[in-house]
Amino acid sequence: KMLPKGKREPEESDEENLLATAEEDLSVEHVEINTQIPVFIRPERQPPESSIYESLDYEVIENDLWREDREKRPRNFETWKDFFRWLIFVSIGVSTALIACLINILIDQFSDLKYNFLKHSVDSNVINGDLAIPYIYWMILNMIPVLIGSILVTYVEPIAGGSGIPQVKCYLNGIKIPRLIRIKTLAVKVVGVATSVIGGLAGGKEGPMIHSGAIVAAGISQGKSTTFNMDFGVLRYFRDDHEKRDFVVGGAAAGVAAAFGAPIGGVIFSLEEVASFWNQSLIWRTMVASVISSFTLNIVLSTYYGLSGLVYPGLFNLGKFEPLPFTYFELPIFVCMGAMGGLLGALWNSANIKLNVFRAKYVRWKWGKVLDCLLIAALSATFGSILMFTLNDCKPLGNDPIKYPVQLFCEDNEYNAVAALWFQTPEASVKSLFHDPTGSHKIISLALFVLIYYPLSCLTFGLNVSLGIFIPMLLVGAGWGRLTGMTISSIFPTVNLHPGKYALIGAAAQLGGVLRMTISLSVILIESTGNISFAFPLIVTLITAKWVGDYFNEGIYDTQIAVWRVPMLPWSLDPIFQKLNAYDIMKTPVVTIKLREKARYIHDILKNNSFNGFPVVDEQGCLRGLILRWQLVVILMRSLYVEKKRFWEDEVSIETFRNEYPRYPAINEVKLHMDKVDYTVDLKMFMKPSPHSITKDTSVPRIFQLFRALGLRHLPVVSVKNEVVGIITRKDFLKIHNH
Repeated sequence: KMLPKGKREPEESDEENLLATAEEDLSVEHVEINTQIPVFIRPERQPPESSIYESLDYEVIENDLWREDREKRPRNFETWKDFFRWLIFVSIGVSTALIACLINILIDQFSDLKYNFLKHSVDSNVINGDLAIPYIYWMILNMIPVLIGSILVTYVEPIAGGSGIPQVKCYLNGIKIPRLIRIKTLAVKVVGVATSVIGGLAGGKEGPMIHSGAIVAAGISQGKSTTFNMDFGVLRYFRDDHEKRDFVVGGAAAGVAAAFGAPIGGVIFSLEEVASFWNQSLIWRTMVASVISSFTLNIVLSTYYGLSGLVYPGLFNLGKFEPLPFTYFELPIFVCMGAMGGLLGALWNSANIKLNVFRAKYVRWKWGKVLDCLLIAALSATFGSILMFTLNDCKPLGNDPIKYPVQLFCEDNEYNAVAALWFQTPEASVKSLFHDPTGSHKIISLALFVLIYYPLSCLTFGLNVSLGIFIPMLLVGAGWGRLTGMTISSIFPTVNLHPGKYALIGAAAQLGGVLRMTISLSVILIESTGNISFAFPLIVTLITAKWVGDYFNEGIYDTQIAVWRVPMLPWSLDPIFQKLNAYDIMKTPVVTIKLREKARYIHDILKNNSFNGFPVVDEQGCLRGLILRWQLVVILMRSLYVEKKRFWEDEVSIETFRNEYPRYPAINEVKLHMDKVDYTVDLKMFMKPSPHSITKDTSVPRIFQLFRALGLRHLPVVSVKNEVVGIITRKDFLKIHNH
């Protein structure tokens, strides 16, 4: 609703990433956000009421131009529009899968070169005891790709950092995140996530696929590229926030399907975690995009790797488990593991937020952010080297899927089991912990691996690189889960336990404890493992992890959103606000515009404040409509004045405004000549007539329901005479949440 004076409304073309700005505004004074998560905000730098974020226009502007356009449409228009909508969702699935294939092939090829080189370096230098050489090589081969990825994110496109899931979640809730869905962001995301995984950071490529799918969906659905200044002249009727939102939901689901080979899980993930607005038709279309995405990736990667049949359903291939039977006495163990996952997840979330607040406070320079990434990359190699070179955990070579067996100090035909966990991608390490036979790891070596990888993943998440959190949490959980199974077996040697079963439960508990997702994670893990018989233990574990974790704080994505002070509308309003009404939260006085207004006045109010919605009133001050800031700017730029109506009346249509989407012009681009300042603008045909409005006695819960259900951006408050007395936006809900 409001920006500092003199600034334009944030668009996707803004050069500075406002999300990063919000992180940098975290500083000194201790406050509490939402639950028990401590954050630090310096009052003088804190953006007032999250003013750096603007809302999307999810409500259709049903003005005279919109009605005129509908009347001119042919009878079969809706049929063709629906056909193209389905075609777009299919294209989203195919395109997202192809991008996932590209990322996977890049990581596989370069990781193969890296770990083969390191293996030969260790084998050739272990004889003379000069292990410093492979350690230095390891650091260099970690730091070079991480340097590339961090430079791209830090200097080229900061919004491409992290997994992108919280930002996509905010976008689908109705928040405009600058540069979130641009093709430049996609390019940096693809290269960045590949270099981060190749560089050995504790992260994965699966989370960023959701952001990548969202960008693909937003781009394909518009039929044009503003980056390359190309307009293909098609799909014009999908150029608004309401339509684009639905496509982005499908893209996010397709990203999950491509990442995990879980099309149903992709749909449920979008429903449970990212989407805020759903309908039955959207569920079907999202399902199609997810199935097409998983199927396309399966075909391409199975063909690329020369595999017979379709055996590559997703980027993260857990491998198929044999049936995993469980007994009644194991259910309490699974519940305890879920509780442990909730505790470890809550601790991880709290530590990660404090760490990233520290980074925002002290690591403010771009070169410092790049250096931070390099230090963590070097630290990963250092920890791995210490464990490998000091723990002599030797296992015989067998049928284990060890791609780079390192002998080190082991006998011939043996390999170092600790090195096997570090000399491969994190995804491969998770698969090893799931499927390695009993006796493949010592308790002490696996315990030390978990104790190191747990804080290492916490240090990594928050770096200025493109990286996800799914895989490191699965790896940590699989480690302590397998460790739990090994401990039980050592205490009760007569009991035959499958260690991979406990690794799977631990992985679910740890990931659920950090993300706090239940239904979607259950479905994703079931689809990824192909083991429906183990659904009940997984669901029990995830629910327990969520309950325990929620007692201490929120999931990591919601925590990040709270720290960024994004005015996101939750699913429900806190009961403590039931006694408030519109009068308590509305903004007043309100800047209004008359139905017929002078160009000078409109230009002045746009220049002197940054409101994005203006109630339109008649001569008596009664509400007649609502008009948005960008509409007024287009009217002034196009000189749509009453005095010149004969020149533009037959040419102006809804396309005049639709063609400006999504990068609307700013008021600074309007040059109002002196001979036009007294011209008149008639807003009747441009405004949205009969907007939703309330009285000042309307309860806040009722207002919240209107915003949540209708996707409103502005809600005028009127008197009994229909006179405008105030206005409410979604940011006013953030204000009452923080008080």
